[in-house]
Amino acid sequence: MTNRKVALVTGSGKKRVGYHVAAALAARDYALVIHYRTSETEAAETAEQFTRTHGVPVHTIRADMANETEVKALVAGTLSQFGRLDVLVNCASIWVRKRLEDVTAADVREHFDINTLGTFLTCQHAGLAMVAQPTGGCIVNIGDWAEARPYRDYSAYFPSKAAIPGLTRTFAVELGTRNPNVRVNAVIPGPVMMPLEMSDAERAEVAALTLVKREGSPEHVVKAVLHFIDNDFITGACLPVDGGRTVYAGGK
Repeated sequence: MTNRKVALVTGSGKKRVGYHVAAALAARDYALVIHYRTSETEAAETAEQFTRTHGVPVHTIRADMANETEVKALVAGTLSQFGRLDVLVNCASIWVRKRLEDVTAADVREHFDINTLGTFLTCQHAGLAMVAQPTGGCIVNIGDWAEARPYRDYSAYFPSKAAIPGLTRTFAVELGTRNPNVRVNAVIPGPVMMPLEMSDAERAEVAALTLVKREGSPEHVVKAVLHFIDNDFITGACLPVDGGRTVYAGGK
């Protein structure tokens, strides 16, 4: 069992938001589990980088977030490797751009399986492991601002993310009533690392519709995650990190 605190960051193999969250935790001397589904090479490179740069132990585990057996193994593997789990950050997600006319039931199920069910399963199994620890633990889920102001061509994606606030509050109650040292919160990012398939014109339009008139960065999300980890009097909260986009639509 390590004396370091341990963090599991799902979806941290590729260099998107999860990677940046994991990097910040490595800088804080956390032992890390880097989760991936298909990006094995990138996950291994990330683990080697964090170990070299920060001197922390890093373990990589593959899991399909829609597969309960694999999610259980992800949590069990974390505990087997490090003997504890202090922080879970749920960054794993898929989003597929498709016209409503082309969306199938299979598309919707895939998004719910990974984005909603996957988050539920990690909260459930990691959360119960934290309940069993006297020190508890902290879970931070990642939602999406556009569930409040959805835009076109992501109709299978947004409903799967709209469930995250309710799921977060549910687990805050379920886990916190079992062990008051377990807390569950969510960050609701706005236009931060927008989908790669968006054109420059689309990105500029979205950024212009924020109150701060710019696109966010992964570091804005990281700061919110760290805030939830540090402030032990917050649970069941969902924090928009969206440049005001949820409350303002460019005068529209």
